[in-house]
Amino acid sequence: MQIKDFIIEQSLKELTEHRTMVLPIACYETMVNQNINGFIPLHWHDEIQFVRIVKGEAIFQVNEEKIAVGEGEGLFINSGCLHTAKDHKNSGCVYICLNVSPHFVLSQELYTTYVNPYIQATNLPYLHLDPKETWAQNILDAVVNINQLVQQKPSCYEIDITSQLTFLWKNLILNGFQLEYEEIEKLKSQRMKQMLNWIHTHYAEKILLDDIARAGQLSRSECCRYFKRILKKTPLNYVTDYRIQKSLMLLQQSESNVTDVAYQVGFNSTSYFIAQFRKSMNMTPLAYKKYKSS
Repeated sequence: MQIKDFIIEQSLKELTEHRTMVLPIACYETMVNQNINGFIPLHWHDEIQFVRIVKGEAIFQVNEEKIAVGEGEGLFINSGCLHTAKDHKNSGCVYICLNVSPHFVLSQELYTTYVNPYIQATNLPYLHLDPKETWAQNILDAVVNINQLVQQKPSCYEIDITSQLTFLWKNLILNGFQLEYEEIEKLKSQRMKQMLNWIHTHYAEKILLDDIARAGQLSRSECCRYFKRILKKTPLNYVTDYRIQKSLMLLQQSESNVTDVAYQVGFNSTSYFIAQFRKSMNMTPLAYKKYKSS
C-alpha cells in the first residue's frame, strides 16, 4: 500500500489511519517521491515508527536533526516527534514503514516499566538502525517479517506479529541507551507545535511574525530561533512553503484557476504566488495543473 497523501490536522498531527487490520499497527512500503508533495511533509503522530530502507537513500529530519539513511539501514522515530523525509539525489527511495501504538508493544503490565520510560525520554527522538549492530539488524529483520505477515496474513498471523514486536522492542532496550528527562525540552516541543498549529489554522489569512510568536508565548527573536533551529528556515518562509503545499490539491481540481488558488491559500498577489511556486516546485502553478491533469 502506497500512501501518497498524508492526512495531517492543523497541529501537524498525522490523521492517516495507522491501522490496516484488527491490530493497532500499520505496515506498508512507500516511495518517498510519490507523495503529492514530492516528499513526506512535516508531521507527528502518537505511534512509534520504524523504517527500513529497501531501495535508495532518504534524508530524514527528526525535530532539528537530519539523518541520512541508506539501503538496508533504518530508523526508529519516537512518539510525538516532528519528522519529515526526502529522497536523496533522486535515488527512487522506497522504505518499509511500521507504525505501532506504544500501548500495543508490550502487555499493559510491562508497559510502565519497559515502554513508557522510552516514550517519555527527551533525549530519544530517534535511533539510527545500523545493520552492523546486531541489535539494530534484529529490529530491521523484525520490520521485514511484520511487513510480510501483514501482506500474506497466514494463520494466526496476529500472534506472530505480537511476537515480532516483543522481539523488536527487547532489542531496542538491549541497545543500552541511557534515558534522560528534561522538562525544558518538552516545553520547547510543545511551543513549536503550538506555533505550527496556529499557522495551519490561519495560513489563508494575513500572518505577521508577532502572531506566530504570540502563539508560542515567545518573543519575536526567540520565535525565529525556534524555527531556524528546528526547521532551518524563518517563520514567514515556513508560512510560504506551507501555503504552496496547500495549493497542490486545489490546483488538481479541474474547475480551479491559479488566481483563485493563490488567494485561497493566503497569497495576496498572483504573481508572487507564481514566483514562489516556481521556486519551490521548479514549475509554474499552471504547468503543475496541466501536468497533473494529463
